[in-house]
This record gives sequence, structure tokens and C-alpha cells, in this order.
Amino acid sequence: MKTVTVLGSTGSIGCSTVDLLHQAGEDVAVKVLVGGRNAKLLAEQARALRAEQAVIADESLVGELKALLADTDVKVSGGRSAVIEGAAVPADWTMAAITGAAGLEPTLAAVRNGATVALANKEALVCAGDVMLRAIAEAKATLLPVDSEHNAVFQAMADRQEAQVEKIILTASGGPFRTATLEAMEAATPAQALKHPTWSMGAKISIDSASMFNKGLEVIEAARIFDLPEERIDVLVHPQSVVHGMVQYTDGSLIAQMGSADMRIPIAHCLAWPERMPTTSPRLDLAQFGTLVFEKPDPARFPALRLARQALREGGAASTILSAANEIAVEAFLNNQIGFLDIPRIVENAMDTLGAPVIEDLAAVLHWDAEARRVAREGIVRKAA
Repeated sequence: MKTVTVLGSTGSIGCSTVDLLHQAGEDVAVKVLVGGRNAKLLAEQARALRAEQAVIADESLVGELKALLADTDVKVSGGRSAVIEGAAVPADWTMAAITGAAGLEPTLAAVRNGATVALANKEALVCAGDVMLRAIAEAKATLLPVDSEHNAVFQAMADRQEAQVEKIILTASGGPFRTATLEAMEAATPAQALKHPTWSMGAKISIDSASMFNKGLEVIEAARIFDLPEERIDVLVHPQSVVHGMVQYTDGSLIAQMGSADMRIPIAHCLAWPERMPTTSPRLDLAQFGTLVFEKPDPARFPALRLARQALREGGAASTILSAANEIAVEAFLNNQIGFLDIPRIVENAMDTLGAPVIEDLAAVLHWDAEARRVAREGIVRKAA
């Protein structure tokens, strides 16, 4: 029986993971479920999966969670320190799906157990790449990529011939503005940006997909997962979202991983790895598509890719600054404080202002994360003036 912890169980990735844990049945034992602010859902999950612990990040909701689980043996706690303590509970397999910088410390705590961590938190490798990779090596932990694109590349490298890899290719749907003009993107509303044509995701990642910051973060993440320089990581826009990632080998072979647009597929791959497990995910019917389209991304309409590659080349805190400033800019856009194309402008200003200072530990990561947020907020205030 595999012991399992889910960090971010009430989010989109977390809910898909919980669904798969239900399917796994007696093959798994749930140690800890960590949720954000949805006490009702977290209680339902903990009860259904007979979890040992339920932790809610919002400490003000601990009383509500305790009341909901009063007739069970589930141990209940809440708050930032409780989340980190829950992540540190030994488990064979941990899903790290707490989004944003808030997921850094819990993910590190899970890594230090030296077991398997399925990584769905982009910031862990984008903001704290060197720190995280060093911790993984020291703990002899196993890192499995959950993002559909990185998981696709991981599967396409199943023969473990990394030395023969010429380049990898990440695919992007292009989001709701794939064919939009710059003028239309300048005037885009949050409601329009949230309408992803293929995937069902949370608000932050949906906006990142629309701006292609999501793909930029994935380029940085891929460089660290697969130990490749930026120039050996390509991006292709593929609106059908059938091919999730490809590996080009030195002999000319191009290996692609395909599947329906269902995050349960890469999650299941990580949960059962190195085996596979059955899922109820829709099966891919290629005849239904007929034609698959691939395009180069437009750098003028999607500057996020250029900024991400710049951050990767500069190193240090550059990618931390990019990610943190983007979080603040996306929040401001969703609150109608700035326009859609102001998001990359706010990020670029933060990068230009703060540069690429050296990062040696998590404290430095958190410092430059905070500085980037400060500069981004100042930029937003100037836009509104």
C-alpha cells in the first residue's frame, strides 16, 4: 500500500488527484490533505478518503473544518506552519499542487522526506530552481513532472537516452487570443481571457495561458527538470491540445506523447509510476480531429516567452522576479486595475528594475519574490494614475 499526501487538494489539480485516489481504492492510504479556503470540500475529501490529517491554509477556518469532521478520527489543523508540518509528514508519494510562492516551503518540506514528489507547482522550479534541485539531490528524492507538457516529455524519454536528445518541444494551445489582434488583446476583459478553448483550469493559470506566461514558466521549468539550455527547448502553438510534448533525438526521430485534454492522465502516470494505472479519462480519437495544426508563437503578441527566456539566460533571481511580478499583474488584471497587455509590461519593468541578483537559499528566494511584488504593485499604481 502506497502512502499519499496531497498539497492543494481543493484546487483543480488536487481534485483530479483525489478522483484518482478514489479509483486506486485500497492500494493507497492517505496521510495528509492540505486545502486552501474551501473547508466544506476539504472535509468531504478527508472523510471519503479516510485521511489521517486535514490541514486548511486559512487559519480562520479551522473551527469550521473541525466541526465538519467532529464525528471522525481525522486530525484537523490550520495556518501556514500547519501546512508546512503537514507536508513534512513522511509519505511515499506527495502531490505538490499548492499554487504560487505559497507552495515553495511545503514542497521543500515534502522533498526533504526523500520520497517521491509529483510536482504541479511551477514556482518550485521557476522561483527556487537551484534551491529545490539541491534539496532533491541531498534527500535523494524522486521528482515527477505533473504539468501535461513536462510529463509528455518525461514519457517520451522513457528509454532514458537523455544524452541523445537534440531538443524538446512543448506545445501550447494558444489560449483564447491565439488569432486575436493586438488591438483586441489590448481591450480584452478578464471574462474573455478566462475562456480557455481546451482546458478547464483555475483563474490564475487560465490568464497565464491566455498571455502565454504559462508556457514561459514551463520553458524555465523544463530547463531545470531535463537539464537543458534554453536554446534546446522549443515551443509550438497547437490549438487541438492533442500532442502535449515531443522529444527530438539526434538520429532525427521525433517522439510525441498524445492524449485527451484531461489532467488526470499525467497525474495518473505520476501516481502509478513506474507502472501505469487505469483511468476513466476520455480516450483520444484521432479521426475526430482529422487535422492537427502546429504554429510558431507570435513574439509581438505574446512577449511572455521572450521575457521567460531572458530570465532563464540571466539566471539568479531573474525567474523569481518574473514569476512574482506576473502573479501580482494577473491579480490586478482580474480586478480590472490594468489591461491584459499591461501584464507583460508590469513584469518587464520589474525585471529591468531588479536585475538578476544571486540566490543561494530559500530566504533569498522569498526576499526577491517580495521585492518583485513591491515593484509590480508600484507599477500598477502608476498605470492607474
